[in-house]
Amino acid sequence: MYKAVWKDTIIAKSDKTIEIERNHYFPPDSVKWEHLRPSLATSVCPWKGLAHYYDVTLGDDMSKDAAWTYPEPKAAALQIKDYVAFWQDVKVIAE
Repeated sequence: MYKAVWKDTIIAKSDKTIEIERNHYFPPDSVKWEHLRPSLATSVCPWKGLAHYYDVTLGDDMSKDAAWTYPEPKAAALQIKDYVAFWQDVKVIAE
């Protein structure tokens, strides 16, 4: 079981994460979407495709672009379509 935690709040929790390049991707139904706000940021991975970012929020606090997903991944990454990964100050912890 893994959980994504920011400021002592669980943002996502699942025993069905997919680990790629040392990042745990959480299934969409395990994410507390009320803590994510779409960002305008994107990035491109040569084999996964175009990533879309989210700001992680708790009240007035925000961690900019601290989560990302691949809504339309390339064929090699179809298994993480719509899954969400975290970085920066959001910690992914094994339980």
